[in-house]
Amino acid sequence: MKKIQVSLLGKVVIAILAGVACGQFVPEGFTRLFVTFNSLFANFLSFSIPLIIVGLVAPAIGELGKGAGKLLAITTLLAYGSTLFSGFFTFLSCDALFPFLLSPHTGLQTVEGLENSSLAPYFTIDMPPLMDVMGALLLSFILGMGLSHIQGHTLKEGFADFKDIIIRLIEAVIIPLLPIHIFGIFLNMTVSGQVFTVIAMFLKVILVIFVLHVLLLLIQFSVAGIVSRKNPLRLLRTMLPAYATALGTQSSAATIPVTLAQTIQNGVRQNIAIFTIPLCATIHLAGSTMKIVACSMAILFMTGEPPTLLQFTGFIFMLGITMVAAPGVPGGAIMAALGILQSMLGFGETLQALMIALYIAMDSFGTACNVTGDGAIAIWVDKIAEKMERKL
Repeated sequence: MKKIQVSLLGKVVIAILAGVACGQFVPEGFTRLFVTFNSLFANFLSFSIPLIIVGLVAPAIGELGKGAGKLLAITTLLAYGSTLFSGFFTFLSCDALFPFLLSPHTGLQTVEGLENSSLAPYFTIDMPPLMDVMGALLLSFILGMGLSHIQGHTLKEGFADFKDIIIRLIEAVIIPLLPIHIFGIFLNMTVSGQVFTVIAMFLKVILVIFVLHVLLLLIQFSVAGIVSRKNPLRLLRTMLPAYATALGTQSSAATIPVTLAQTIQNGVRQNIAIFTIPLCATIHLAGSTMKIVACSMAILFMTGEPPTLLQFTGFIFMLGITMVAAPGVPGGAIMAALGILQSMLGFGETLQALMIALYIAMDSFGTACNVTGDGAIAIWVDKIAEKMERKL
């Protein structure tokens, strides 16, 4: 018999529903089992975060040092600028909308302390990280810049292997255990009486993110239309097959062939498209940035700590760099962002679990926004390259 495959989103939805249902009748001892698991998993995740940062960010920055000189720099700057615009556009939009949609007096602030609730774990095991998050980020930037300039290959190959180990850790350990962790969080929240508040918040935030990511694509292709002197709606319509493919695959890398074909159909020269689209699949994650900014703002607002522009300015700039490290696996972007969520926004284990669940609920739409926007970046790069060629 053919084995039934359940996507990560499906597993998370099942975990949430099961946690809510079981929380209505299971005994306290059963709940404490999952509180214990959550404690162990959260400690392991805290231990892994610096390793994830070094293992993904350093090789990603090092690889950006290879390529076609000025064209590589232009594409990288455009992708980073688009990601920053997405972050600040999301912040300003959510800052205007959330006070009307979300209430800071719903009791969600008590969820942040669920790990210290009366349902204590049966036992705990300390797993101190090898370094703090900021130290890992600084080390990654130093190593990444060094890797991009040295002539030798030994260290580069070593970090490539280390990156493969970290990706395997995410794919084979962390991602499979996430649904159990989320089940335990929602089980505990149901017992604590907070779960329906959180679910109502989830639905509102998901609707806001969906509307914002449509507006972001319209803005990106309006600029592309101005640059190329073409109808922006026609350009966007041509990219819809890539959008639909990304919804199904949840992977920018798996969508590259379709994105490439539709970008060429939009009039981008083949040599530019072949260079730009695979690169942007790695470094242009405007949709993922939008989800993380909106979800983190919603959670902060619901805990009674309204986010500020000053607080999020550094977060968005750092997030744009961190997104370069997001591996091509479902949920990879939120894994790469956990470090700065913890260090810059103060998210504890429960709020991190809520972020993961909320992010994964929109994973397909974020990926679709990423790859569709890659088509707009390619149009910009193509026109800049044409002007550069005329000057030569």
